[in-house]
Order: sequence, then C-alpha cells, then structure tokens
Amino acid sequence: MNDNIREQLLLLPEYFQGHLLLTLIALSIGIVISIPLGVWAAQSAVVKRPLLIVVSIIQTVPSLAILALVVALLGGQIGLVPAIVALVLYSMLPIVRNTVTGLETVADEVIEAARGIGMSSTQILTKVRLPLALPVIIAGIRTAAVWAVGLATLSTLVGATSFGNYIFTGLQTRNLVSVIVGSIGAAVMAVVLDSLIGGIQWLTENGHRQTSEKKFTQVKYTVIGGITLSLIFSVYSLLPKPELDFIVGGKTFTEQYIISGLLIAELESKGFNVDQRLGMGTEVVYTATANGAVDVYLEYTGTIWANVLNNTENPGREEVLAGVNRYIEESTDMVNVGILGFQNLYAFAMRKDRAAELGIRSIEDLIAVSGDLIAGGDLEFFGRPEWITLRDTYSIDFAEKLTFDPALMYTAVFEGQVDLIAAYTTDGRVAAYDLLILEDPRNAVLPYDGIILASASAASNPVFMETMETLINQISDDEMRQANKIVDVDGGSISEAVAYLQSVIQQTY
Repeated sequence: MNDNIREQLLLLPEYFQGHLLLTLIALSIGIVISIPLGVWAAQSAVVKRPLLIVVSIIQTVPSLAILALVVALLGGQIGLVPAIVALVLYSMLPIVRNTVTGLETVADEVIEAARGIGMSSTQILTKVRLPLALPVIIAGIRTAAVWAVGLATLSTLVGATSFGNYIFTGLQTRNLVSVIVGSIGAAVMAVVLDSLIGGIQWLTENGHRQTSEKKFTQVKYTVIGGITLSLIFSVYSLLPKPELDFIVGGKTFTEQYIISGLLIAELESKGFNVDQRLGMGTEVVYTATANGAVDVYLEYTGTIWANVLNNTENPGREEVLAGVNRYIEESTDMVNVGILGFQNLYAFAMRKDRAAELGIRSIEDLIAVSGDLIAGGDLEFFGRPEWITLRDTYSIDFAEKLTFDPALMYTAVFEGQVDLIAAYTTDGRVAAYDLLILEDPRNAVLPYDGIILASASAASNPVFMETMETLINQISDDEMRQANKIVDVDGGSISEAVAYLQSVIQQTY
C-alpha cells in the first residue's frame, strides 16, 4: 500500500499542473467571451433570447459528446486544445446568464439618475451598471470555475493531462488509492478556486461599505496570494521542457495500460524521453497516431478490419491481418510494426452456474433465450460493428443491453446484475470469476491480434523500430492473461505487470 501511495504521489505535480493550466486557460477564455456576450444580450432583446437558448442547449449536451465533437471538428487533434474548447463551451452558460441578470437588476432610478447628470450610454454601462452587476457576474464565474474543474477530469479521454489520469486509470485497474488521490485533488482545487473567486466577489461587494479595514486587507492579500500562486504554477507548466522523443498512446482498459507501460519502459531503456497519453477512445487514439500526435500504441486487427475498413465478413485470422497490413501501408501515414503474439478477442461470457441453468454452451444456444436476458458490454461494444455482426449472424438480441466501465462489467456478471457480458479473452478475471466463454460455431467473432501501430515519423527512427521489433511475437495469450491478472485480480500495479512481461521477453533471448 505504501509503495502504491508513493507511486501515485510522484505523479501529483504533473497531473496538478496539467489540471490547473487547463482550468485557468478555459475559464479565462470563457470570461473574455461570455461577459461581452452577456452585455450585448442585456442591451438587445433580439439577441438575448436566442443567445441564452444556444448556451443552454450547449450545457445539455453530454460532456463526452462535446469532447468527441470537438476532436472530430479539429481533425483528430488531441491534447489541450480540444479540452480547452470543450470547457470554454461549458463555462459560458453561468457567466452569460449571470451577466445578463446582474445588468438587468440594476435599479431603473439609478440609471435615470446617471442620465440626469449627463452620462452617455457607454458611461452608464461601464461606470454604473457593470460595477453594480459585478458581484452577480463573479457569482457566475464561481459556478463556471467549479464546473470547469470537475469537467476537466474528462480531458484525459482526449489526451490532456489532468486528475482524470488518476481516476480513469484507478477505475480500470481497481486501484482505489489512485481514484481517491485524483478525486481529492480535483475537489480541493475546486474549493480553492471557488474560495479565491469568492474572495474577489466579497471585495467587490464590500469595497465601498463600512468594513473592518483589517478584514478587508486580509481578504485582499489572501486573494492576491492565491492568484499569484496559481499563475506561477500555470506559467511553470508552460515553460519549455525537455524535448519529447515519442508519445505513447493507449485506450481505456488494463491491457492497454500494461502494454503502454511496456512500450514506455523499452523506449526509455534506450535513452528516449517519452510521454504518455492514456485513457483515450479507439477513434481518438487511432486518428491521433495517423496525424502524428501520438507515436505508438497497441491496436487490434479486428478493430481496424471492422471499425475502419467497415468489413462485416470474417475471412479468418491470416486474411484479416493481411488486409489490415495492406490498408495501413497503402492508405495511412502509419506503420504496423508487427504482432505482439497474443489475441484479445471479444467473447460472450456467463457465470458457469447461470449457463448450466439455461443449458447454454455456445452463442447458438442463446437464440432461444436471448430476448429474456440482460447483457453487459464495455463503453464501445454495443455501438461497434462486431456486435452488429454477432447479432445478425445469430439473429439474437437482448431484453436489455447495459454499458459499463470494463472493470465494473465483470463485477456485474459475477454478482448476477447481468446474465452475460462481452468479455475479453486475455482478461484474467474470466478465470478468477469462474466464467464460461461461449463458443462461436458460426465464426462471427473477428480475430483480434494485438499489433504495434506507429506514426510515420516514429517509424523513420531506426532505434525506435529496432526497440519495437524486439517485442514482436514475444507475448502469448497466457502470458498476457497473467499480466492482466496481476493488476485486475491480484491487486498489483501496472509497473509489476510490465516487469512480468519484461521478464518473459528476456527469457527468449
């Protein structure tokens, strides 16, 4: 446990700086955009209603959908930019709405008095209405700040560093310490930022009142100190850092974290400076590698065959691999370094006692009963072509199809919350939870050889290629399953699983 805590705390400076920088940039841009829009809306009835409707609609769109749309609109770009754009969009509603409300609540007699002494409309706005509305506007900024801190944890999914790295990795690898550190970090940051902005709000409200000079001074210097520290941390995050040689990407489940860790360890052993972008979706990491934003990651032949090439037939393992190789070579700016040696297939799995109760041994046996069963899948499965192929090949569907984080999916079937799940065949929890893998007599499930996909720029480096090629055909299904088991069942760390695979590979030389 102590080693685990130390390992998580070592990551804290990087994740804290990334999260703070992301939040402050997004909030600052949101303020610069939203306050003028709110002023415009408060002065124009024609603008007000449509603007408030638009920003309200943006707020109702799920944050994950906003991130996905932004990445798509930016041509697959990952990292700070799409995360900032998404957070700016989400920060607009409370700031715009409070700006409008604050300006509209300024008493008419105050405005008339200002006109009476000869003030122009611009002077009334800048010297009367905005100062009086400022506490309400700042209250909206406080709300936006808290929202931004919370939503910034999702930026991990598009390759931006944040406390979300703790949370997503911890959820998938069942590392409670990682989840707790990330959650506490985000909560503390939200409270501190809210308090600092609240201090600014208090100063604006009490600057012209009979307030204790000592208290006013204390609040003022506390706010100034907090803002200064935040700016120092943010500027430090922007300072030039040692140039990165390669960026390793990864998706959102244990096997991806382990192989990413292996790739990083092997590259660092050759003296390269390596960074990671983990926890991304399939489309995001694939596009990022094609664009050169990510240099290398673990992909599966079946994913490219079905999701990228839109093939529904299953010609067999060798033909799928050959077709994927042809496509990558002829149509992308990526290189397939080779297969790692294991397959991680999708497969329906049930508790053995439940399968025996229903008399099920294969997917074909589901045909008669599937309409009465509840199925679980990972975050992507029921939207993937593989599910459509399985459904149509066997003419099956389920009474309910529930989506889970992969770590929770196995718990759900083990505890009887669902009847079966779309499991991964190299997952150590299949054996640990005594699950039965259903046979696929109609050969509907595609082959899923694990392959190393590299960007064209990375592949042009001969030392990089030599390092990656030492991993080709070195990890069997059983060895990958054991590495996954170290994390998912035994409670070990990613680094322990990586060390196990390194020992396996070294034995072959």
